[in-house]
Amino acid sequence: MIGRLNHVAIAVPNLEKAAATYRNVLGAKVSEPLPQPAHGVTVVFVELPNTKLELLEPLGDHSPIKGFLDKNPAGGMHHMCLEVDDIIAARDQLKAKSVRVLGDGEPQIGAHGKPVLFLHPKDLNGCLVELEQV
Repeated sequence: MIGRLNHVAIAVPNLEKAAATYRNVLGAKVSEPLPQPAHGVTVVFVELPNTKLELLEPLGDHSPIKGFLDKNPAGGMHHMCLEVDDIIAARDQLKAKSVRVLGDGEPQIGAHGKPVLFLHPKDLNGCLVELEQV
């Protein structure tokens, strides 16, 4: 069902500072900030040879990662994103196996312009998992 690792997302309290660290200290190629109002975050992608890192900063007071940063003020790993060929089929298979889909269960368009869903971390060993259709 799952394909390759698409990205690992890291919540950060200061996107500009975090992007500069990856760009200037580690020498990575870093995208421009991309506001995602529908998801309540601004993202930057750090390109690696085999995957990406997604740096997330809250966009507004109602951001879903605000609570995460309140508990982890320095930031930290927020979720991992796994690719699937058919997000509806993957969702239905997972729901049949009692894995909870967050939100209303319907895919939304993510930062890459593709359908995404999030799976409950309590059903996947404590890790928030995003599925992205490729």
